[in-house]
Amino acid sequence: MSSIVIVGTGIAGITAAETLRAEGFSGAVTVIGDESAHPYRRPALSKDLLLGTMPAEKARLRGADYWNERGIEFRVSVAVISIDVAARTVRLDTGEELPYDALLLATGGRARGLEHSAGDAVLALRSMHDVAPLRAAIERTNSILVIGAGLIGSEVAATARGLGAEVTMLEAAPAPLHRVLPPQVGELYEQIHREQGVALHTSVRLTGLASDGTGGVRATAADGRVWSAGAALLAVGMVPNTLLAERAGLATADGIVVDEGYATSAPGVYAAGDVANCPNLVLGGRHRTEHWNSAQTQGAAAARAMLAGMEGASPAPAPEVPWCWSSQYGLNLQIAGWPQADDETVVRGSIAGRDFALLARRAGSLVGAVTLGRPKDLRAARVLIGEHPTIDPALLADESQDLTALSQRVPV
Repeated sequence: MSSIVIVGTGIAGITAAETLRAEGFSGAVTVIGDESAHPYRRPALSKDLLLGTMPAEKARLRGADYWNERGIEFRVSVAVISIDVAARTVRLDTGEELPYDALLLATGGRARGLEHSAGDAVLALRSMHDVAPLRAAIERTNSILVIGAGLIGSEVAATARGLGAEVTMLEAAPAPLHRVLPPQVGELYEQIHREQGVALHTSVRLTGLASDGTGGVRATAADGRVWSAGAALLAVGMVPNTLLAERAGLATADGIVVDEGYATSAPGVYAAGDVANCPNLVLGGRHRTEHWNSAQTQGAAAARAMLAGMEGASPAPAPEVPWCWSSQYGLNLQIAGWPQADDETVVRGSIAGRDFALLARRAGSLVGAVTLGRPKDLRAARVLIGEHPTIDPALLADESQDLTALSQRVPV
């Protein structure tokens, strides 16, 4: 009987397992993860779970019975420590060896660290187990120093303000969310955070992070400025978990290198989700995305590719325009594609009025979109980015032209 092993219990891994069964695979499916928690909604970590409006049980995606009913063996609190790509086996930290016909690495990433001497007062937020210590620190000290104003840092800052804490947020870039937002939207979010009482400081180059001598944290900048709080959250990005792949001799470069069918450099081994460095079938080149929705899409595509590979067929390429969302202070920000700070932009609606769709163009093509309160526009923009990138910018700017209607026909 054929056997497929999936390493990683995040959304990429479990979507792959579900897709295998949905596509009729009747062989053994084993999902292995080193977290003790069963699959849960990771986007809720910095929002509902941290705020306390969603109990941990409600964040779970599937119950134990769900896996049993589908004949999927689900192993938590177990780590894969090595892969023998020649023998097609994985070795577990329990001492077991499992054979596979196809193997999916959906190992995700870990929070990027910074050198510091503040001990347990410096925290991260990457898994369910990080939520309780972070919330306890916020409640105990009523203050938090957030280092990094990307998606996680910005959301934690908003949540901490919702808990009534004093929040100081430090960002090395000129504006919050600088890596994913055009400057004018970053400036809007800078204004929003300050309106909500966050002490936001941008263009900060940290030179020190240490204990303040009272159990809290003191951060020092190159220009001599100093900030203190009861605890600190490091939110300076993630590092893809490639160690297992590297030990097995797989090609890695900012993640595990895969082809358009999510196959790695080793026969029968695939990768998907945050850890996968994929060909960008829309813009060309390569990219690695760190979004929940992309991990779902990639998990399903990788499952189909594994089945095709086991049958000796080539999977159909699956171009994807990634998208993500962020909820801060009750505002629903959505981002699609690959917007960059220096893109040409077309704005529908009003950024100042906090009701807009911003469309980003580069070298004559539509490459990204950012919306606030316009989910239909974002869905349409994803189609346009993927299928009609050279659409006339005058059509994009004309609000009498419905974006959904434009996305359903080939623009002229």
